[in-house]
Parts: sequence; structure tokens; C-alpha cells
Amino acid sequence: MSKPHYYGLILAGGRGTRFWPRSRRKHSKQVLPILGDRTLIQATVDRLSPAIPPERLWVLTNDHLRDVIVRQLPTVPQRQILAEPAQRNTAPAIGLAAHILKSVDQDAVMGVFPSDHVIGRPSRYLQFVRAAFGAADRGKIGVLGILPRWPETGYGYIELLRGAKPGSLVPAPVSSFREKPDLKTAVKYLAAKRFYWNAGMFFWRASVVIDALRRYLPKTASILATLPAFGHRQFNQKLREAFPLCENISIDYAVLERADNVVGLACDEIGWNDVGSWNAVYELHAKDRHRNAARSTIVSHASTDNFIDAGDKLVAILGVSNLVVVDTPDALLIADRNCAQQVGEIVKLLELNERHDLL
Repeated sequence: MSKPHYYGLILAGGRGTRFWPRSRRKHSKQVLPILGDRTLIQATVDRLSPAIPPERLWVLTNDHLRDVIVRQLPTVPQRQILAEPAQRNTAPAIGLAAHILKSVDQDAVMGVFPSDHVIGRPSRYLQFVRAAFGAADRGKIGVLGILPRWPETGYGYIELLRGAKPGSLVPAPVSSFREKPDLKTAVKYLAAKRFYWNAGMFFWRASVVIDALRRYLPKTASILATLPAFGHRQFNQKLREAFPLCENISIDYAVLERADNVVGLACDEIGWNDVGSWNAVYELHAKDRHRNAARSTIVSHASTDNFIDAGDKLVAILGVSNLVVVDTPDALLIADRNCAQQVGEIVKLLELNERHDLL
């Protein structure tokens, strides 16, 4: 059952540059069917729906993606799918949503969810979501921590007080937030068994967010406070004028690392994956006996550990290993799987060369 004051905010403004050439400004990662028939943002709404019905979901995206998302999410009211006038990171985005929700419902409690993650065990995941909402309803700031499976250097970490048990639905105080570590530090975190990956899922009363921003980010809080109530005839115009003036800062830096009322839930195995690169897609896909994964029909000989995505065409691979091959009508990516995290560098080169047709 979902409580009537519980709302979801789905953040969907990213470009997904590491998924080029499939991911473009107008068809970014979150609106692509990376794994199955449903796009990542559709899957996000699907798994949240038992806890938060679509009529209480809000989506923040950008002008390039809003129309696509409106078409993909017909059960979410169109007025609740908003395009930010400018990219200002997660603190202003969450502050804006808190302002809107408080104007709609004084008792609003909001969960913040990425639009582009995969969660293989949604029923178990929702148990943690409901527990985090409960903590937020009691005035706490709740976060979800993911049980680390290896010493990852690409994620931030949440440190819980010693004794917190993975899988417990009782929130534990958060000792600290740690930035992305080097490998030596990440190995220590893994061994300590009290550090969890920060998956970017947060829960709080709208009023608690607003108060925290007033305290820790007063300039942005003051700017957002000038907005009229959502639904006011001047809301959209005022938003276009005010939002670009907000500071460009993440909610982690702005609030979470400084607040003293943060609690965390240590998730056990929920099948979480942030699908951060083509290599992550390879890891999630079924493999043939030579450990090749494909979203296309392939014929292979003396080839191992490859990922192939070339649409409907047949792809023959001969004597190659550890490649990512992604073919689109106007661009072809061929990369070493070990370099998949660096695909965004190709996008930067295209920007420098003003190849806007490929962005």
C-alpha cells in the first residue's frame, strides 16, 4: 500500500554520453531500451508503481527529452513531466521539486530516483523504499546504500555506523559520505563492511529539503522561494527566469554531507546496476559459450568476450576479443571493453569538431 502523501521524483536530465552512439541529446540513455523492450525510464516507473502510483510521480528532464518521455510515460500526468530551463545539477532540481510538492501538498514526502538504473529484484527493493519513506515521514533524511560487490572506484560511498546489518529494514545513522576513492581506499572500504555504494536515492519531507537548502544553500533556496505555487499562471515564466540563477551543485555536496539527521538503509542483494557503460550492458546480458553478448544476430569464430549491438543486421566476428561494437545509421563505435567508461571522451571530441549532427 502507498500512503497518499508519498511522491516520487525521477531525475531524467542526463545525456548518457558513455552510451554514444545510441544515446544522443534527443534520445538519451534513459529513454532507450538498453536491456529489453521497456526503456530504462519506463522500467523505473514500472517497479515504483506498487509503492508510488504514476499520478504521484514527477519527472524532471530537459527540453530535448520531454516530448519523448511524455510519449513513453502515458500514465504520468503530462503537467508533472517538467523540462528544466538549464542544467544546474541535483540540488536545485530537488529543491524545485520540493517547492512544487509543498505547494501541492503541505505534508508531501518525496523519494528521489535515478531514471536509468536496473534493479533485478524489484519486490525486495521496494521493501527498502518503503522503509526509507517511513524514516523520511518521521523527519529524517533517508538514503539507500548498495552492498558493494567489488572495490569500485567510480562510485561515492556511504559509511554507516558500525553494526548496521545488510538487509535490515531498520535505518542506521550515516557516519559520513565519501567521494570516489582510489583503488587502495576502495579495497579498505570493502573489507570494513560498513561502507555502501551511494546509488543516488534519497527520501525526505519536502519541508525538510526546503529547510536544509535554506540553511546550507541559501542563495539557491532564496531563488526558488520566489517561484509562485505550481499551477499559477506565471509559474512557467518565473521558472525560466529564476532557475538558471541557481548554483550548479549536487545535493550530496550541498546538503547530505553537512546534515546531521541522515539515516541509511543497507540494501542486501537487489540486483542493482547503474548501467554506467556499454561494458555494464555486456555484464547484464546473456552470453554464448564464448562469452560473447549481443543484441543482434551474430556469427562468430575464434572470438570471445565481445558485445555487439548492430540492430537487425547480422554481424560476423572473426578473431577478435573484448570489443564493444555499436552500429547506428550514422555512426559506428568500436572500442576495447576496458575503455568503455571513456566513450564520453569521443562525445567531447565531436563537440570540439562541431559535429552537432552526431550529438
